[in-house]
Order: sequence, then C-alpha cells, then structure tokens
Amino acid sequence: MKRVAFKMQLHKGYEAEYKKRHDALWPELEQLLKNAGIGEYSIFLDEATGALFGFLKISDVMQLDKLPDQPVMKKWWHYMKDIMETNSDESPVSIPLKEVFYLP
Repeated sequence: MKRVAFKMQLHKGYEAEYKKRHDALWPELEQLLKNAGIGEYSIFLDEATGALFGFLKISDVMQLDKLPDQPVMKKWWHYMKDIMETNSDESPVSIPLKEVFYLP
C-alpha cells in the first residue's frame, strides 16, 4: 500500500459543517473510494488555521487520477465548494505533501 498525504484549506467558521458532511458521507462515494483501492482515509483539522491534512493508503496510486472523472466525485466537490478553497473545476485545492519520516 502506498501512503499519500495532502493538505487543503477550510473556510473559517465551517469546521462543524465540514465534519457534519463527512460524518454523513454518501454511500456511493464511500464505495467509489474503496473500489479505487483506498484502504484507509483520514482527514485532520488544524483548528487554529483551518488547514486540513489528508492521509490515505491506496494499492495503486494511479487510481487517484481516475477519481476526478467520476460523476459522484464531481457531485461531492460541488457539494463541498462553499466551505473550502476550490479550483475552477470545483475540486478542492489539494497540495501534495512529501513524506520525510515514517516509523512502521
């Protein structure tokens, strides 16, 4: 499994809403992520800055490139665009993070 980490940015004041939306993750989106080979996926919030830190494990990292073409992914991005920084295609601004330490 490959480990992938990234950061995103939540708009101030939307911390509870972000958690609420993810607590009610759509079953079809959950299935899409699992079908892509994602075995674990966590998102952490820095409450002081609104920075979101995402971490996932995936069997084939190339599968991540296929997710933006999926209708349910586009629908989720549209649903989330009002509470976080997004690109012109409504995808979240996501900055890859370089792994500098790992303790297995």
